[in-house]
Amino acid sequence: MASRYWVVSLPVQNSASSLWNRLQEQISKHSFDTPLYRFNIPNLRVGTLDSLLSLSDDLLKSNNFVEGVSHKIRRQIEELERVSGVESSALTVDGVPVDSYLTRFVWDEAKYPTMSPLKEVVDSIHGQVAKIEDDLKVRVAEYNNVRSQLNAINRKQSGSLAVRDLSNLVKPEDIVTSEHLVTLLAVVPKYSQKDWLSSYETLTNYVVPRSSKKLFEDNEYALYTVTLFNRVADNFRTSAREKGFQIRDFEYSSEAQESRKQELEKLVQDQENLRSSLLQWCYASYGEVFSSWMHFCAVRVFAESILRYGLPPSFLACVLAPTTKSEKKVRSILEGLCDSGNRQYLLEN
Repeated sequence: MASRYWVVSLPVQNSASSLWNRLQEQISKHSFDTPLYRFNIPNLRVGTLDSLLSLSDDLLKSNNFVEGVSHKIRRQIEELERVSGVESSALTVDGVPVDSYLTRFVWDEAKYPTMSPLKEVVDSIHGQVAKIEDDLKVRVAEYNNVRSQLNAINRKQSGSLAVRDLSNLVKPEDIVTSEHLVTLLAVVPKYSQKDWLSSYETLTNYVVPRSSKKLFEDNEYALYTVTLFNRVADNFRTSAREKGFQIRDFEYSSEAQESRKQELEKLVQDQENLRSSLLQWCYASYGEVFSSWMHFCAVRVFAESILRYGLPPSFLACVLAPTTKSEKKVRSILEGLCDSGNRQYLLEN
């Protein structure tokens, strides 16, 4: 919805058709680039003026709520399309672009019977949108939970060697495990590798000579193996730490590695499925909320027009999309079609 629309109500003095013709003529003559459409509101059930006054107190608050939910869903759609790398889709209401739905608005009698009290219609719209908002919160929380789990795993796999998961860097042949021997993994500062290679054999007794092999290197550290006797492992850890080398606790397990791999693949698939289903749900729900919002606007225009122009209902509702430069001119045209007593109310609907 690229345009900024005004939904306005004008008091009818003689006939709605003659007022509409005058409005079209004035817009065409003085602001020809401003699209103009009728906003067709059916004859809703008026009730009493007291009930309308009571309802008007809630209309603005409810309108802000419904509008806010529509914006919330739209922002969610934009984020999902961005992270998915999909091309933005035009938002629709039952397949109709939202701009066309607004400019060709038709009241849904089956969903909102015109003989229902206005308070009942407003409560119905508010309740339906509130349910959609609750559903949105649940779906987004489920999606964000999986995304957070996946991000945590990715951080472990992409952080520095001092903290990251090492399982995908170590192969079975890198590890020697026997009754007497053990292989340790040392995280060595990148610029201390010469020091490590020249000293690791002497950090304690019973270190296997030339057993250290570099497995991986990042921007800060290098990962080395070292094989030694089991009984001196604790001494080696202490001596290594004193020289600025970190010995990472690690136990190779092909079963655990396969389990982590399957968990990661499942989370990736879950995230993709949830993202896709959430995006499709948002497309459908945006259309539903937008439709509810337009029906709410119709109720609001109807109720406030009666409160401002009186009974019986006699007003012309229309939709305009003036450019920023032409707003002042369009406002002047609309005011010129009102009597002086109603000009101050013109654009508040």
